[in-house]
Amino acid sequence: MAKPKAGTGSVRSSRSPQPPAKIAKKPADYTSEGVDDHDVFLLPGTDYQVMIAMTVLATAVRLFRIYQPSSVVFDEVHFGGFASKYIKGKFFMDVHPPLAKLLLTLAGWLAGFDGEFDFKDIGKDYLEPGVPYVAMRMLPAICGILLVPTMFLTLKASGCRTMTAALGSCLIIFENGLLTQARLILLDSPLMIMTAFTALAFTSFSNQHEQGPSKAFGPTWWFWLAMTGLGLGLTASVKWVGLFTIAWVGSLTLLQLWVLLGDVKTVTPRIFAKHFVARIFCLIVIPIAFYMAMFAIHFLCLVNPGDGDGFMSSEFQATLNSKAMQDVPVDVAFGSRVSIRHHNTQGGYLHSHNLMYPTGSKQQQITLYPHKDENNMWLLENQTQPLDSAGNAINGSLAWDPISPPSFISDGDTVKLYHTPTHRRLHSHDVRPPVTEAEWQNEVSAYGYEGFEGDANDFFRIEIIKSMSDGDEASKRVRTIQTKFKLVHVMTGCVLFSHKVKLPDWASEQQEVTCAKGGTLPNSVWYIEQNEHPQLGEGAEKVNYRNPGFFGKFWELQKVMWHTNAGLVESHAWDSRPPSWPILRRGINFWGKDNRQIYLIGNPIIWWSSTLAIVLFVAFKGLAVLRWQRGFKDYENAIFKRFDYEIGTMVLGWAFHYFPFYLMQRQLFLHHYFPALYFAVIALCQTYDYVTARIPGVGLRENPIIGRVGAVLFISLSVVAFSLYSPLAYGNPWTQDACNKVKLFQSWDFDCNTFLTEYSQYSAQVTNSNDNVHKTSSPLSATDAPVAQAPAAGEQQILQEEKRAGVSEAPEPLVSSPPEAPLPAGTSVVSREEKVEYRDQDGNLLNEEQVKALEGKVSFKTRYETRTRMVDAAGNEINPPEGAGVAPPHPDVEGVDPSTVGKEEPAGQENINAQKAIQADESKEESAAKSNTGAAKPASEGNEATGAAV
Repeated sequence: MAKPKAGTGSVRSSRSPQPPAKIAKKPADYTSEGVDDHDVFLLPGTDYQVMIAMTVLATAVRLFRIYQPSSVVFDEVHFGGFASKYIKGKFFMDVHPPLAKLLLTLAGWLAGFDGEFDFKDIGKDYLEPGVPYVAMRMLPAICGILLVPTMFLTLKASGCRTMTAALGSCLIIFENGLLTQARLILLDSPLMIMTAFTALAFTSFSNQHEQGPSKAFGPTWWFWLAMTGLGLGLTASVKWVGLFTIAWVGSLTLLQLWVLLGDVKTVTPRIFAKHFVARIFCLIVIPIAFYMAMFAIHFLCLVNPGDGDGFMSSEFQATLNSKAMQDVPVDVAFGSRVSIRHHNTQGGYLHSHNLMYPTGSKQQQITLYPHKDENNMWLLENQTQPLDSAGNAINGSLAWDPISPPSFISDGDTVKLYHTPTHRRLHSHDVRPPVTEAEWQNEVSAYGYEGFEGDANDFFRIEIIKSMSDGDEASKRVRTIQTKFKLVHVMTGCVLFSHKVKLPDWASEQQEVTCAKGGTLPNSVWYIEQNEHPQLGEGAEKVNYRNPGFFGKFWELQKVMWHTNAGLVESHAWDSRPPSWPILRRGINFWGKDNRQIYLIGNPIIWWSSTLAIVLFVAFKGLAVLRWQRGFKDYENAIFKRFDYEIGTMVLGWAFHYFPFYLMQRQLFLHHYFPALYFAVIALCQTYDYVTARIPGVGLRENPIIGRVGAVLFISLSVVAFSLYSPLAYGNPWTQDACNKVKLFQSWDFDCNTFLTEYSQYSAQVTNSNDNVHKTSSPLSATDAPVAQAPAAGEQQILQEEKRAGVSEAPEPLVSSPPEAPLPAGTSVVSREEKVEYRDQDGNLLNEEQVKALEGKVSFKTRYETRTRMVDAAGNEINPPEGAGVAPPHPDVEGVDPSTVGKEEPAGQENINAQKAIQADESKEESAAKSNTGAAKPASEGNEATGAAV
């Protein structure tokens, strides 16, 4: 076959119309009809010039004001926070693989980020702490820029004209949703470039493959096959959405192998085996090796305990610094001091502290706590005291220490568990637990005092679970780590039990422990981790956790990621479902501040036209199948066949990246549609190229100027739509009128009232803000109006901060602040501001859109507190004088009310004070104990954190 000019389409030149296609002889091998060589390395120089021009334009669009906003936006909470943890080496758990997070961390580290900024809340300022957020945003921006030349080359590799390739590039440049994601510290832009690179590589490989045996196993053939495998590894290492890309490539690879299998003339069994093995190596071995290499780097970086290690097994945790433990005696005897760990629910420790239940028996609390602590230590006693040589009982909990050899604990033995820090014993009785008030659950408490012998409700029988224990010896008697057992309460028959239910604040939100009648096996299984006994010295047999090694840690983390991802089923204020994505029914509110807003919404021209292209192809395919069934010979036409296969390939990619989301019950967002959108845009451009330049008989192929004009008009419409909605992508000033004019649907729930009415007001807003920094007021009484005046040297400035409100119950009338006392001489008020803030149960600030979305779903409670901060002329904060407009301290927030000093504490106050003391003593019980997910909570979210989406 003669080689066509570079840059041509499948059956025509891009410079002049071709005569009607001649009927070519059908290939005798697996070569596809109507296929030319579209090697992107052999494009003419003009094509590269166009591609570079598109890339420069994309750079300008993507990097325009990338420094704004200068505060945390949406899921930068998560992924910026993960960068901090990488730099500090603190283990965390996320539902996404590590590649993109590692790249974001690398960008921040190279720019000097030290990991001290925590990205905790949306709207948290970057500038004051000096976070190199622009450098970190540059990585997604570069990925977004590279998406443009990748689209250009993909369309050229599929045989499209240069004009069509430029059209596809412009559609990527001016797609508002892709722009928004590419300007923030998020994973979607890296995901998109990896997906696009895979599509380019596989399209180029398919072009080589379809040219038949003459191209098989050549350098270009091998290069693009290997690059496809690398692309699969890259995509899957960013997000598990890459599995959909793997399914797309895998299905088309099976089709290629099926065609090869049918070529009995040129494809011998040996050649077929070479094709098969080449694909196994490039499309399976390379992606898996790359994916696992990313986790190897992940483990090398995260060597310290963090808020995510509670998700992992004890063996996994033991590989982290300071989590590893020394070898401990394997034999457990009466008198052993042990820590007892729960086998399920991430392995918390049986725990108690000197704090009482506020209800039920009001005895000492028993909880499950995920960190090592002295309050996890228990001494194992026999139900009767040991006897001395005279046959008399040896009293006291230390009675078993001198007995040699020690008496080992066997299956069926009855024990008492003595809590050594508080001198109380593990206890249960027929009282309902404080949270799980079910008839089949009994309260578990710690009861007694030092010297108290205990009672029958302290007796627990050890029942070894032989199927879960490690070795024959561990199935007969209790051995550290190796033996898994149940603790059965002798008096009631219930089993010591724990689950993921958290106790309220009065127990520091630690995990509930109960005694369950018929408790399920996983939640009723315990084992001993630490073990000490005076008679078990250095010569005693020791044991430790098995080192799981890389493969064990890797596989365990995959399972935890899968289960955590599947568990993200709670609703979110901005989630949406797959049917709404192709029609762009709803976006996502990312950020709002200073009368500006960032709202993720796509370009409707691009979005709807690409969806229409998918619908038209599905209709075409249905009609083609019907005609084929009726005996029509459409598929004997090479152009018809190429149209069906080439566009069908991209529509299949769209389907693989779209329909699986229908099977997911977890949280989903509009940005999950972006990979599918990319394939839809390719299908749209290919369809346009066929209609205007390849299909004969409609008059467009013979008049290429029509196709060029159409492309220019379509790009112009896209640019107009892009500019109309660009303030929502850039966070630029906008007016309410301009916003309302382009808000086509009520489901587009960005709030136009956020914006000011005139652009000039934004300039005044900046001027006023600067004036507030440099101007102060003359001394005032509580009722005087502020008057601007320059401060004298050493003069104090008082900043009256805003009043705050929290989310809870029904709205209450506004409560006026208490009258302010006269200000001290030499002071002045800079400004006064009074507003109501709505916050979720975690204290995160909600904006107006979120409050409106919650109306009718939650109730609100107004709680006022006036807080004053005083600074001197140099900006140094000082303590405010008494009575200078400061509300009386709230006893639950600011400390003890001075008016109560010296008075008798009300009933129950001792327990509150004890609680505070315990919380102070247990400062090591970090906030990680409160986390179910190991991820931060964005301010836009009122539920448990989700990590981010698939």
